[in-house]
Amino acid sequence: MKTINHLFTILAFVGLAGKTLAQEPAQTGQVLDKIVAKVDNNILLESDIQKSYLEALSQAQQGVEAPSRCDVFESLLINKLMVAKAEIDSIFVTDAEVMLQVDSRFSAVMQQFGGDEDVLVQVYGKTADQLKAEIEDVIREQLIVTRMRGKITEGVTVSPAEVRSFFNSIPQDSLPLFTSEATVGQIVRKPTINPELRDQMVNQLLQFKKDILDGKADFADLARKYSQDPGSAAQGGDLGFFRRGELAPQYESTALSLRQGEISDPVETQFGFHMIQLLENRGTSYNTRHILLIPAPTEQDILKAERYLDSLKTEIENGKIDFAKAAKEYSDDRTTSDNGGFFVDPTTNSNRLSLRTLEDPVLYFTIDTMQVGDMTKPMRFEDPREGTKVRILFYKARYPAHRANLEDDYEKLKAATLRRKEDELLEKWFLTAKEDVFIDIDPSYDRCNALQGK
Repeated sequence: MKTINHLFTILAFVGLAGKTLAQEPAQTGQVLDKIVAKVDNNILLESDIQKSYLEALSQAQQGVEAPSRCDVFESLLINKLMVAKAEIDSIFVTDAEVMLQVDSRFSAVMQQFGGDEDVLVQVYGKTADQLKAEIEDVIREQLIVTRMRGKITEGVTVSPAEVRSFFNSIPQDSLPLFTSEATVGQIVRKPTINPELRDQMVNQLLQFKKDILDGKADFADLARKYSQDPGSAAQGGDLGFFRRGELAPQYESTALSLRQGEISDPVETQFGFHMIQLLENRGTSYNTRHILLIPAPTEQDILKAERYLDSLKTEIENGKIDFAKAAKEYSDDRTTSDNGGFFVDPTTNSNRLSLRTLEDPVLYFTIDTMQVGDMTKPMRFEDPREGTKVRILFYKARYPAHRANLEDDYEKLKAATLRRKEDELLEKWFLTAKEDVFIDIDPSYDRCNALQGK
């Protein structure tokens, strides 16, 4: 059996394949389908392997080494093993959790097509309901596998001594070479919308509510026609199930104050103005639909935000307030403000990251023209969900390309140490877990020697 570290690299491919299944048009050509493995009551199809293998090849084209077909087969077989063991160990996910993920991912897909289901059908040859049904089983399995892995590795931590030991175990000529990195921060200001436009949108939503209650209009029809949420408009405003704490606080508190079927008055969040109807409340999760109107700031609104940030920039440069403190107190971007305005690498939780990790090409090229210690003047940018905003960027530090070392790369090495410790625990688990279930592999895959001892 391959090392667990390698297997879970492959599982990342397989998991990604499952997650993006609804985001990629169907492959041309057909696979002669058949069952190639059974793990208790769980079956693995040839078509499953084909889809995941093609996804892995696609990733390899982006500079990631692709696994072999046998690697993919073994990874998918491990998924089935974990699902079978989860059933034995009474580890499960609820229908609401599954639908929450289905709805969330489907909303992301719909945003790519501007909420137009007709375009979706043209691209995939399937309706929204057909596409949701297709990915539901994939998502359920991925949630169970994630929960099972979390249960197996629960409580695993690493100490500084273990990090040092891990680092010292790596031969000097095998230490990874890290590209140049930077610490970059931002303070964001969202333009305040003028009162007249706010009142106009509130009154429009109030009129929608009156028309619905009077029987003159249908909520879903109005959402399809007027809602500016591209992910839900085509679904009549239906957002699907979300757990408590996952939607904007103002939205959630309003939704949960409603009786089933009741429609709210307009409520404002950072995304705009909503009219909400509670469809179902299942305790820890709830389903709503809404009509969203997004007010576009005027030129004067944006200029006011620019003047605000320009004044704040002057205070920072004059030493009246520290950048990190200003970001925590005044930035409208919660993803960075809690970290003093600085961007974070999600894989290591470090403020040091490759500039390309920032993803936004405008941001990347802006930083590339700056010197360490520079702060930009207020700059406009487009938030995909919230429209035009203004920000100032701070280039705090730059770290040249270098071989890994404990002083500069502790957080990265800590994350790698933790992954290795979890992998060792998982490897021991697999060796015993495979004895607790019935596994039958088609002779065509005997060559892979899947789940065999090393």
